[in-house]
Amino acid sequence: MNRFSRILRHLAAPHWVVRRAFPRRTGDAVADAVRRIERAYDIELRVAVEGGMPPLALLRGKTSRARAHELFSQLGVWDTEHNCGVLVYVQFADRRIEIVADRGIGAKVKQSEWDAACAAMTSEFRAGHFEAGMLEGISSLSKLIRQHVPPAPPGKRGELPDRPAIL
Repeated sequence: MNRFSRILRHLAAPHWVVRRAFPRRTGDAVADAVRRIERAYDIELRVAVEGGMPPLALLRGKTSRARAHELFSQLGVWDTEHNCGVLVYVQFADRRIEIVADRGIGAKVKQSEWDAACAAMTSEFRAGHFEAGMLEGISSLSKLIRQHVPPAPPGKRGELPDRPAIL
């Protein structure tokens, strides 16, 4: 795909387009699912959905993966007490899903396992079922995390917001 068509696609995906696909009720459902997984396991899960990337990032050729790493930092996912932050980044215009994990969990989970969780979301998203896709993805993450992450310590409180960040 050429750079010009990618820039046009991102300009055609403003904030309100994402809000239509991820309305408040979807945000509520995602927040509930995030709270459930965080209560069960020593993990901090953050979801971010972005319509179009900033124009300067596009002009510089920034990939969805690089943008996910940037948001991992900006949203404070890297700064959890047990280094157990995980970011699920949905790049709406590029139709990409990226998962970035902090070193406390990233070393335990293979990339192919993260990719399988992304695939669970992608098939629902293609059908226009964004809420179902997010919930399916979080369910897949929960099964994956169960294999690699210890239970949540007693009295654990969420360090990051549970609601998805709509950018």
